[in-house]
Amino acid sequence: MQPSPFHVNLPWVDSPFFEQELEKSTLDEATRQQVRHYAEQGYLIIDTELPESTFDRIVELLQPHFESPRLQDAWTITPLVREVAACPKVLDMLRILYRREPFPFQTLNFHVGSQQKTHSDAIHFYSVPERFMCGVWVALEDIDENNGPLHYYPGSHKLPFYDMAAIGIKGSDHVLEYNQYLIYENFVQALMEATGQQKQVFKVKKGQALIWSANLFHGGEPILQPGRSRHSQVTHYFFNDCLYYTPLWSDLPIEKMYMRRPVNILTGKRMGNTYLNESIMDRTGFSQLTAYKKKLEEAVWVLKKNLRK
Repeated sequence: MQPSPFHVNLPWVDSPFFEQELEKSTLDEATRQQVRHYAEQGYLIIDTELPESTFDRIVELLQPHFESPRLQDAWTITPLVREVAACPKVLDMLRILYRREPFPFQTLNFHVGSQQKTHSDAIHFYSVPERFMCGVWVALEDIDENNGPLHYYPGSHKLPFYDMAAIGIKGSDHVLEYNQYLIYENFVQALMEATGQQKQVFKVKKGQALIWSANLFHGGEPILQPGRSRHSQVTHYFFNDCLYYTPLWSDLPIEKMYMRRPVNILTGKRMGNTYLNESIMDRTGFSQLTAYKKKLEEAVWVLKKNLRK
């Protein structure tokens, strides 16, 4: 097999030249198999090798803070959550899978199953170049089919990325709103059925982690034994030297990109946006000027209407 003459600005596991890249890599055979599995299936299960006492202490410290099934960015409550997000085994594997430096930007801790409908994280967090984002789900206790385990669809990351425009919704008209997200969830369910995707349930031991690709479809199973806990932590990662945005609230063809300035949990500092080695103006939102202009135009219209009365 001839080496690829091109470098495609994607994670190498998503490159059309992946096989050529893998052939010329210096990875050992076990790691090659892991990388190929991730490229083909969109997920990988590894052991964090963190001490169980870390997980037990997180559960204990966070329990008083839960007002709903999920607790976002609990790394601001205890450094132990940051310790899981910074797990060396996870970061090392992400460097291999993406050939770029990862950084955690969001944590979600759960004390019970989320029962969340199937979705792709890419609708919430995405990047330019594409696909430089992933999620890592860590079991803080043993999880089985009865306490609301995670489910996922192997290989579904190879489906096209569908933004809101693909289902006839202008995302930039619904910034910071989630009503339209229900339509997206229904679309995803129909998509899984129409494309024949096969669901798997993640029954896992304490300390194991599931790494998933940005566009891998996943969700939470029903809780079959109400009252049981399902302690877990999800960490979302971006990678250096990208532009970061939220497709849910964006419409790229009309120049409305809801840009993000994610916080690097490892440093506590916000990351800038970069496009092909060029630093992009630091801002968040799809365009604050556009948003203010729209609100101003609406206010002027209302004022003129009232003056006519």
